[in-house]
Amino acid sequence: MSESKNNSNEIKITRVYDAPVKLVWDAWTDPEKVKKWWGPRGFTLTHKSKDLRAGGHWSYTMHGPDGKDWPNKTVYFEVIPFQKLVYDHGGNDDQPPMFRVTALFSEVKGNKTKLEMTMAFPSAEIARETRKFIKQANGDSTWDRLAEYLEKESTGKEVFTINRSFDAPLNLMFKVWTEPEHFSKWLAPTGFNMQFIGDADIRTGGKTFYCMSNEHGMKMYGRAQYIEVKSPDTLVYTQQFTDEHNKETTRHPMAPTWPATMKTTVKFSDEGDNQTRVTITWEIAGDYTAEELNTFIAGRAGMTMGWTGSFDKLEEYLKTQQ
Repeated sequence: MSESKNNSNEIKITRVYDAPVKLVWDAWTDPEKVKKWWGPRGFTLTHKSKDLRAGGHWSYTMHGPDGKDWPNKTVYFEVIPFQKLVYDHGGNDDQPPMFRVTALFSEVKGNKTKLEMTMAFPSAEIARETRKFIKQANGDSTWDRLAEYLEKESTGKEVFTINRSFDAPLNLMFKVWTEPEHFSKWLAPTGFNMQFIGDADIRTGGKTFYCMSNEHGMKMYGRAQYIEVKSPDTLVYTQQFTDEHNKETTRHPMAPTWPATMKTTVKFSDEGDNQTRVTITWEIAGDYTAEELNTFIAGRAGMTMGWTGSFDKLEEYLKTQQ
């Protein structure tokens, strides 16, 4: 999420999706499609009615993972097919809307779609409080879920996606992801430390072998094979769990049906004002069973929690590097 520097009562989000404009527009406006991704991870949606035109409204209820229901009645002010939506969000028959949304859809090179979304609030104070709420509620995962839905619609492939913006310049961000002395300080899940065993060769064609351990004596060994390391915007690698000698491929110690090999694609993009967005796509690599695929699909909430913990550690680590 990129916040406006010039108008603090606004929150701005810009995403580029690897899908044509029509597919992205339909995902937003078709009730049967939107319910497959709308809302933070773990939420579901019950559609009631939708009248997609200026003056029309969309009525639906969000169901939180804690069982709480969130009735919504979106009122549309402007609808330009495949280009623009303007609407009020967060209101219903019993309460006024929280903010006004302007969503712009535009085609970019490679048959991709840029989504530029602005949420305008009555005051800067309300915007600040909403930013905190969005972070606590993992609201940004809504746009990650959209990326996953679009990938499935376009290619049939199941992926996991997570984004985060950091207050750090692009070159520093690439550095802390690709230099071992930085990488090992923050990547491990919350409660774990990471240590490379032998030389860590983070370059295209390079390999690493590492151990993650916690204070209770639990140890997990793994290896990574780097497919592409391209400064300053791309990092692609595969990972496997191994035995302590890096000879045999093993399974996740707490999830025996987790896929044997995972592929991670990390994209870094400059958002200006010394901000960098990190976009991670996680997918299964190589052969896998139906059970392993189902474990991966069912594990997205846990993946979000794991990467969020690592991102929180990275955010703190970056403060020591600037």
